[in-house]
Amino acid sequence: MVGKIAIVQTGRVAINLMTNDSLFMPELGAENQPPTTEMKYGEREIAKGKLITFPNPRIGRRYDIHITLPEFTCKCPFSGYPDFATIYITYVPDRLVVELKAIKLYINSYRDRYISHEESINQILDDFVAACDPLEVHVKGDYSPRGNVHTVIEVRHQKAN
Repeated sequence: MVGKIAIVQTGRVAINLMTNDSLFMPELGAENQPPTTEMKYGEREIAKGKLITFPNPRIGRRYDIHITLPEFTCKCPFSGYPDFATIYITYVPDRLVVELKAIKLYINSYRDRYISHEESINQILDDFVAACDPLEVHVKGDYSPRGNVHTVIEVRHQKAN
């Protein structure tokens, strides 16, 4: 085999058949992996992204539940730039309480959505009320400044008597 090199790779070692030399081959990094259309397990969970509830263990007792979600992201519907926020939800449950892992996955479902600050917080409130019908709920979105503008959106709902 004059002028040609034959290399056989087995695992992380390659052997040059012409010289019988071994070469260490690093593992393929993510940048060298072929593209895949298979969703990762976290992406599958986020795609479900629905609010799950369970019965309030103290129906009749008025108490507040405070939830902070510091890693909210969505995309600006005009520029496509990412927006980052901390979402604060405070509610007084009635018959149902929202499961925390479910709300985390639901919030993560906004990651690739093109949605305004105002619409995202209003949609979170609407979905929250539809899921658990609380006595009261307050949702606040505190967005990270972008272009020297800091936005805070607050919405409230109170159950009719």
